[in-house]
Amino acid sequence: MAHYVDLHSHFLPGLDDGADNLDTCVGMVRALAGMGFSDLCATPHQFAGMFQPPLDQVRLTFDQVSCEIATMLPDVRLLLGAENYWDDVLASRIRQGEPPCYDGGKAFLFEISPAVMPPRLEAALFDMRVAGRLPVLAHPERYSAVQRDLGVAESLSRQAALLVDLAALSGIGDRAQVKTARRLVEEGLAHAAASDIHDPDDSPAIASGLAWIEKRLGAEGVKRLLSDNPRRILIGQLP
Repeated sequence: MAHYVDLHSHFLPGLDDGADNLDTCVGMVRALAGMGFSDLCATPHQFAGMFQPPLDQVRLTFDQVSCEIATMLPDVRLLLGAENYWDDVLASRIRQGEPPCYDGGKAFLFEISPAVMPPRLEAALFDMRVAGRLPVLAHPERYSAVQRDLGVAESLSRQAALLVDLAALSGIGDRAQVKTARRLVEEGLAHAAASDIHDPDDSPAIASGLAWIEKRLGAEGVKRLLSDNPRRILIGQLP
């Protein structure tokens, strides 16, 4: 096992648009382990009005899945986080000092609207950094502002870790997302890459994206984006 760290995945069953049952969940974990991932962060959506399972339910599901995986795949370590949508719920949790973070630490994953960049986003991220939090921006390649101007990503990368989707790097899917994801990696703006797996059928594209990184950046590039930097992010450090 290559001991990669996946900071973004939806394998917990019955919580959002990811796995719908335990068998599917286990299949997804097996697929990621087969690609070399040893540390998998479950990040179910926290998106008001769409997918916002109660956090105690998320924890219960995570504990149940952890027991199953510990028996079947003892070399795989599971961690719990959330994919937080940039909305009033997240803002309230941040004010209370309780955003759902990775493994109860300092770093937390978030996403924004693809079409519209939130006002004063960079300033808000700066305030979070001053307060000791590390924001981690999911799939920056999807956001129109970043697609139009990579300078936006460069500015955001000073306050937040940028986490590209491996599937986007594969070349499959939306052309603008593929182009942007690859430029973010090639120009050194992406801090890490992750699976964002929702279904076992996502596995080939994820593996293809991983192969693309190795082809373009070599084994050291893979290690940096999938092991070294994700581990730094988990302890609250901006790589």
